[in-house]
Amino acid sequence: MEHQLVIFDLEQEKYGVDIATVESIIKMQEITQLPYTPDFMEGVTKLRGAVIPVIDLRKRFDLPVQAPTRDTRIVISNLNNAKVGLVVDAVTQVIRIADEAIEPPPQMSLSSNSAFIKGIAKVADTLIILLDLSRVLSLEEKEALSSAVSQ
Repeated sequence: MEHQLVIFDLEQEKYGVDIATVESIIKMQEITQLPYTPDFMEGVTKLRGAVIPVIDLRKRFDLPVQAPTRDTRIVISNLNNAKVGLVVDAVTQVIRIADEAIEPPPQMSLSSNSAFIKGIAKVADTLIILLDLSRVLSLEEKEALSSAVSQ
């Protein structure tokens, strides 16, 4: 079986998410900050008349914060039946990967904070960290996000 993935960069690493979870990819646009939200939540933005919460994956993954560049994108994803924007450094490609190219993540690297890593794909000389978007936020964080947006 094959997996079709959207590949993006964060801090010089490659990450992939299942294309079925991605609704669209947009250029960085104005984001309105909300008070009393988790640090990794950038705020909200309007897309086709809808208000979408936006999280910065650099902050969520505890990576150094970086100012947006011309390559910065917001990946609009379906995260547990809700649209969420994910700020990434750049979206580089859409690829197909066979099951045989995917290995489970190393057990010693897994913690409650990295439970969203569902595998590592080997493509040529490149390793791609595969994310399970449904696990990127904890239940409490999802509730905080939805209550912040609904207020």
